[in-house]
Amino acid sequence: MPPWGAALALILAVLALLRLLSPRLRGPWGRAVGEGTLPGAQDRDDEEADGGAPGDQFSDRSEPLPGGCSLVCKPSALAQCLLRALRRSAALEPGPRSWLSGPHLQTLCHFVLPVAPGPELAREYLQLADDGLVALDWVVGPCVRGRRITSAGGLPAVLLVIPNAWGRLTRNVLGLCLLALERGYYPVIFHRRGHHGCPLVSPRLQPFGDPSDLKEAVTYIRFRHPAAPLFAVSEGSGSGLLLSYLGECGSSSYVTGAACISPVLRCREWFETGLPWPYERGFLIHQKIALSRYATALEDTVDTSRLFRSRSLREFEEALFCHTKSFTISWDTYWDRNDPLRDVDEAAVPVLCICSADDPVCGPPDHTLTTELFHSNPYFFLLLSRHGGHCGFLRQEPLPAWSHEVILESFRALTEFFRMEERMKGLSRHRASFLGGRRRGGALQRREVASSSNLEEIFSWKRSYTR
Repeated sequence: MPPWGAALALILAVLALLRLLSPRLRGPWGRAVGEGTLPGAQDRDDEEADGGAPGDQFSDRSEPLPGGCSLVCKPSALAQCLLRALRRSAALEPGPRSWLSGPHLQTLCHFVLPVAPGPELAREYLQLADDGLVALDWVVGPCVRGRRITSAGGLPAVLLVIPNAWGRLTRNVLGLCLLALERGYYPVIFHRRGHHGCPLVSPRLQPFGDPSDLKEAVTYIRFRHPAAPLFAVSEGSGSGLLLSYLGECGSSSYVTGAACISPVLRCREWFETGLPWPYERGFLIHQKIALSRYATALEDTVDTSRLFRSRSLREFEEALFCHTKSFTISWDTYWDRNDPLRDVDEAAVPVLCICSADDPVCGPPDHTLTTELFHSNPYFFLLLSRHGGHCGFLRQEPLPAWSHEVILESFRALTEFFRMEERMKGLSRHRASFLGGRRRGGALQRREVASSSNLEEIFSWKRSYTR
């Protein structure tokens, strides 16, 4: 049997098991795994016809979009720009119903199916300050004729892609890289220590929300492409690393815009509550297999017997980072240092989060998404759809996942918005200098003009997001 046949058989077996156990397989959210948040909503066409928002908490302050989606955000000039771009997006238009419309199929096809022949990758290993290694996979092919340059000034933008925290390179990540390459980006995939063939040369792994390794990788990318705009996309649990980086670095992140696909926002609760057991066991087994090759190297710092006997993702995380042989920290202290939203108020980059109401891994949006974050922070935008599973958002072949199209369209809208802001700021400077040249009669007037010009320098950039 070919590899894809074995993977398809595995998917069908898991789906049959999920269907068999669905009356009992109730997750921590009080509903069967994969059920929608709308009571009585069974058919996709019926759901889209009613025009309501996918989540009850978000429906009062959300903007409707095509395909039964909605945008939740704080009103601002940037929000209006993004809203216009999304309403024009053909990717959100409802298409013919696919056999991939179920949340479990969307999720399992994404994680279980073998990776098809993907892009050509050129790997670089980056040695870190503590002598550890991370890997950067630059997407160099296949070369596509008629590549479109997407950034202002004709400089191709760099797209930094962060996979999930388990280190698995999925079909959708490679699909996003291929689409981005076609649209004129330079995609590069960041791999953590020990992930996806990156050697673990020191007995230290990267905690869930520690952005120190990512900081050094971004510094290197900026060194290679100093004038190119930088965008970032994360997948699933990998969003914890990206959000930690944006919050910790603030306005010095060098990132123009970011997007998170099916992000895990309440990470501690996600670990403590646990996932529906087929997904919990699957992610746990994948991590154990990946770390088994480094068991000897980790023996001096980690209780490997406890690590490989762990029965949940929380036990695995505690054994790996909290109860080590060199030092021990509490579970509370670990999340004080690694919660992705610990410095979210410092983030100064527009972030688009794409989530689905039927996500079987994260759970329903009413319980797993931070409502106040999107209602109060002008930098965070939530695109909430009815369907898509976890990191799926698949359409009929050969179309790419619609989330990829939306992300790249939103980045293009951000580029245009910033270009217009720079143009308006340049006109404001010209006007201030012109008025200053005509006001040479009095020192007081000159001081007033200089003061006004300085105020525009300080406040014009911030005001563009919040007016």
